Amino acid sequence: MTAIQRESIIICPVRRYQKTETMPTDACLFYHERKTCNTLLRPKTRDCCVFCSYGTVPCPPIQLSQSGSKPTAGCCPE
Repeated sequence: MTAIQRESIIICPVRRYQKTETMPTDACLFYHERKTCNTLLRPKTRDCCVFCSYGTVPCPPIQLSQSGSKPTAGCCPE
């Protein structure tokens, strides 16, 4: 089993600012406010959270799914 990465760098699509964030393992981060440029990030179409859309590492449930350890659609309930 591959270790889950908890850190992801979120890259703002407006100003390209980057910030390392710790991803929750028990919740979905659907909104993320970038204080440096006053932008509210939301997931892109077909992505479950802001980490999957703007992060360098996908959310923990997607990582598990990609490793074949646990089938899941993402971190957010539908």
